[in-house]
Amino acid sequence: MQSRPAPQRDELRILLVQIREEAATRQEELDSFARFSGLQSSQFSILNLFDTPVFEPEIVNDFDAVYVGGSSEASVMEPQRYPFIEAAQRLLRYCIEIKKPVFASCFGHQLAAQALGVEIVRDEQDFEMGTLPILLHSAATDDPLYRDTSDGFMAVAVHRERALGVPEGCTALAYTDCCNHAFKVDGAPFWTTQFHPEVDRQVLVDRLTLFRSKYTDGDGHLQQVLDSAVETPESNALLRKFVDRVLLVD
Repeated sequence: MQSRPAPQRDELRILLVQIREEAATRQEELDSFARFSGLQSSQFSILNLFDTPVFEPEIVNDFDAVYVGGSSEASVMEPQRYPFIEAAQRLLRYCIEIKKPVFASCFGHQLAAQALGVEIVRDEQDFEMGTLPILLHSAATDDPLYRDTSDGFMAVAVHRERALGVPEGCTALAYTDCCNHAFKVDGAPFWTTQFHPEVDRQVLVDRLTLFRSKYTDGDGHLQQVLDSAVETPESNALLRKFVDRVLLVD
C-alpha cells in the first residue's frame, strides 16, 4: 500500500490548541505561530479550551499537525478549576498513539509532561522571565529540529511553573540550569518546548506589558526585563524547521 505523498505547504492544515482568554493575545498567538511556521493564518483552525472545554481526541484526525500554545490564564496544577486539562491530555496521548505531528510550547510542554507522568511545580519567586540562553543535550545533534541550532541559543521564556524532568520514553533536547526546556517523544513526531519559539522580542514586550501584574513586581522590574531582552532568531526558526523537516517530508 502506497503512503500518501506529503502535502504542499499551502495545503497544510494545522489545529492550534489555544488556552487564552484575552482576545488580542488569541489573535497575536495565532499570527505568530503562522508567521514563524511560514504558513498563513487561514491554514489554522482554533480549538480554544476556554471556549470548548469538552471535546474528543479524534478532533485531530482531519489535520496534518497539532500545535499547543501557552497560557497566562490557566495552570496544569489546577484541574478542578480548569476541567479542560484532562481532555487536552487525552488528546496529546492520542496524538502519540496515532503518530500525529505535535509541537507544544510552554503550557503545552507542561501539559504534555504531566500527561506522560512528570510532576509540575510552581516557583513563586526567581522564575524564568525574558530572553535567556538555552543549552542543548548531546541528543540534539541528531534531532531534525535542533541539529543545526547553536548551543546556548537565545529564546523567550516566561513561566512560573515547570516540569520536574523528562517523561519516560522521551529524549531530552534542551535545558537551562533550573529547567528542562525541550523533549521529543521517542518513536513519534512529538516535540515540546518550555520556551516560546512562537514569540520574538517585540511580542515578549507586548505580552509582559499586558500581563505585568502577573509576572513583574512593578514597572521598574518590567522595564529591567524588557531592557535586557534580545532577538531570538534560532528559537523562532524551530517552527519552520518543524514544518519543512517533519510535515513536508514524504
